[in-house]
Amino acid sequence: MKTVVPRLLAKRDIDEAIEHYLSEGAERAALGFIDALESAFAHIALHPATGSSFYAHELNLPGLRFWPLSRYPHLVFYVECLDHIDVWRVLHGSRDIPAWMRKNDPQ
Repeated sequence: MKTVVPRLLAKRDIDEAIEHYLSEGAERAALGFIDALESAFAHIALHPATGSSFYAHELNLPGLRFWPLSRYPHLVFYVECLDHIDVWRVLHGSRDIPAWMRKNDPQ
């Protein structure tokens, strides 16, 4: 199992999603989002190759993969490194993913 390490932009994405649920008075949804995120992190820590590489070619980012959160419309974007999983973003699936990935280049 590899350690999952979210980058600053991923942490911001997570905070914004939680804040959105809380601002809507949906505390249970916020807690569910955290649980779903922890489950996704646990999954990619054990099985990093199972994520989709759909955006890797379009963005010219070899190794980029994503894994969807259960019951939430968010996608965890990551790259498997030798000793850890590098989480770049956690984005809502309805966004223009390529534009968001280019807009805030996670490098």
